Amino acid sequence: MRLKTKVSASTFFLFIISLFFPFLADLQTPLMHGEIVKWIENSQAVWLLFGAIFTFFYMNTMRHEQKKFWLWAVVWWIVLLGRSISWGRNYLPDEPKFIFRAISILLIAMLLLPVIFSNALRNAIAIRFRTVQLPLWTTLFVVVTFLIADSVEHHRFIAPLFLHNMQYTDLIEELYETVFLLGLFEVSFEVMKDEKKRLSK
Repeated sequence: MRLKTKVSASTFFLFIISLFFPFLADLQTPLMHGEIVKWIENSQAVWLLFGAIFTFFYMNTMRHEQKKFWLWAVVWWIVLLGRSISWGRNYLPDEPKFIFRAISILLIAMLLLPVIFSNALRNAIAIRFRTVQLPLWTTLFVVVTFLIADSVEHHRFIAPLFLHNMQYTDLIEELYETVFLLGLFEVSFEVMKDEKKRLSK
């Protein structure tokens, strides 16, 4: 694996913005009875759908054996989308729970089963681990913001550093999830560009 150590402008911008999130509670930012959180959640869903569509079309020019990995990457985006909307429960809360459970099982199976049964996919993953150029600081930012969002959501030991008022739990969690998803797309896009560049030589 190769590492790209230059900090991108977008990652630096997201990092600076994320520093201000914990102080929104101190500033008593209006929560509008949860409407702001709902708006953020809907925006995340749109972004994840965009990530899936963009990945599919951007890598659609690859040869068949190379497409397998990127189709699997598309499924990752779709699984993240499903999780973000509680597998559809956010928009259809009155439907039977077994429907959403079935959707979650189906999507996760689409993610895991190819890895278990497809030797070609496992080889493709291994090849990219060896050859991909990974943006170091953006990847670290993605990992850290995911851990912060998870800590705030589940009130883990570092949560008080970022959550100054329990009423703001959902807002702070969703904001850190948002910069996590933006950073994740940047990492994915950098990997896609690097692969296209290598294969075009």
